[in-house]
Amino acid sequence: MTGGDSSPADSPSERAATDSAAGDADSATAAAIDDWLARGDDETVRWAGRPRIQTVIPAAVVGGAIAVVAVAVSVVNDAPALALVALVGPLLPAWSYLRVTNTRFVVTDRALYRKSGVLSRTVQRVSLDRVQNSALSQGVAGSLFGYGTVSVEAAGGGAIRFEDVDDPGAVRDRIEGRDDRDGDELPGTVEQWVAVRDEVRALRAAVDGKEKR
Repeated sequence: MTGGDSSPADSPSERAATDSAAGDADSATAAAIDDWLARGDDETVRWAGRPRIQTVIPAAVVGGAIAVVAVAVSVVNDAPALALVALVGPLLPAWSYLRVTNTRFVVTDRALYRKSGVLSRTVQRVSLDRVQNSALSQGVAGSLFGYGTVSVEAAGGGAIRFEDVDDPGAVRDRIEGRDDRDGDELPGTVEQWVAVRDEVRALRAAVDGKEKR
C-alpha cells in the first residue's frame, strides 16, 4: 500500500510564507516609487507601471540594420573608417532600453505622476481634481498584444501621457476611479435622484391634469 503526501496543501506556514513574499514585493515596489515620488503619508498608490519593454524591439531592428549596412559598405569600398558607423547600431537599442527602464508611471488617490529621463530626472504631476478628459489609443501592434497609450488632459492646459502600458483600459479605469466603485452602484448622489424623482412626479401630475380636462 502506497502512502500519499502527508503534508497538507496550503498549510498555514506556506500561506504565511506566501503572504510574506507578497508583502516584501509590495514593500520593494513602494520603496522604488518613494525613491523619486514625494507622496504624502496618507496618499495611496492605485497603480504603478512603465512602458512595455518590447517597445525596444523597433530600435533594435533599426540599429542592427545600420550596423550590417555600415560593415557591408566599408568592406565593399575598402574603407575601414566607415565601419565605425556600425557602432551607432548598438547605441540605438541601448538608449531605447534605458529610456524605457527609467520611465515610471504612478496613479495615486490624489494625482498622476510620470518620471522620465536617462541622464537627468523629470517628474510630472497632475492632480486628479484637475483631470478633465482621458483618452486611450492603440496601434495595430498594441491591439494585438494588449498595450497602448493613455492620455489625460487637465484643467489649465496641462496634460500627461502614459505611453505603451499593458492593459491601458484598466489603467484608464484606475485614473478615473472606476475600479473603486461597486459594479451595481448607480451614478449620482441620493439628493440628485430625489430631485429627478420629484421632477418626474411633477411632470406626471401636469400630464394627468391636462388629460382630465
